[in-house]
Amino acid sequence: MTIEEKYKNLLAVIGQYPSAAVAFSGGVDSTLLCKAAHDALGENAAAVTFFSSFIPQRERDLSKEMARSIGIGHSIIEQDRMTPQVLANPADRCYHCKKAVFGQIAEKARALGMEFIFDGSNTDDLKDYRPGMKALRELSVKSPLREAGLSKQDVRELSRYLGLKTWDMPAYACLASRIPYGSEITDEKLTMVEKGEEVLHELGFRQIRLRHHGDIARIEPAPEEMDEFLKPAVREKVSADLKEIGFTYVCMELEGYKMGSLNVFDEKKEVKR
Repeated sequence: MTIEEKYKNLLAVIGQYPSAAVAFSGGVDSTLLCKAAHDALGENAAAVTFFSSFIPQRERDLSKEMARSIGIGHSIIEQDRMTPQVLANPADRCYHCKKAVFGQIAEKARALGMEFIFDGSNTDDLKDYRPGMKALRELSVKSPLREAGLSKQDVRELSRYLGLKTWDMPAYACLASRIPYGSEITDEKLTMVEKGEEVLHELGFRQIRLRHHGDIARIEPAPEEMDEFLKPAVREKVSADLKEIGFTYVCMELEGYKMGSLNVFDEKKEVKR
């Protein structure tokens, strides 16, 4: 299938729905979905973004920018604190978080007169531990990118074809994903992670994670960026800046960045902490 045919197919999938609110983060997947929903449904599509302490400021700014560039109507839900069940950070945290977030997005969708809710899941999301998918099914959330059979690579290719600046943007994930399951999520930890990753981004690193392990910051640079990270001047600055933020020790994961690296399972398929 050509790139043009893939996009026509996506528009046809979306066109089956009379109206929809897109759960919009400003990331690669949801930006393509917003663009396609706007092209297919016009004013019968809207973007809805949920902001909480789990979302860094740079992603908040990007979501607003991308919604404006697409021209889609954009509503924002602000919530200062997540539910105690989410903050306890169990292995199925994502399920409880998605249930709470999409419940509020559903309320906003009804207020906007939108019949369906879309999320930006693609076919690759079926390959990792994704407890949040259960919540999406329970709330009857639709995933047009998956319905159209689009992988992450397809999403990037289509985004480039459409001229979306997000086409080569690194993968995003909420700040809570940097904290191991079983470790309580607090504002202090989230702030340390956000400030730490901002240090890394300002040094030019693109795909990089800072995992919060108590007083230890475990850095996961992309394999292709490891040599840059290991330069003495870079290491010294990262160590000094992260210790100033509040970490006692700073280390690097030798395998580098790996999506879902905190999802480590034992033989009984239970998440290790």
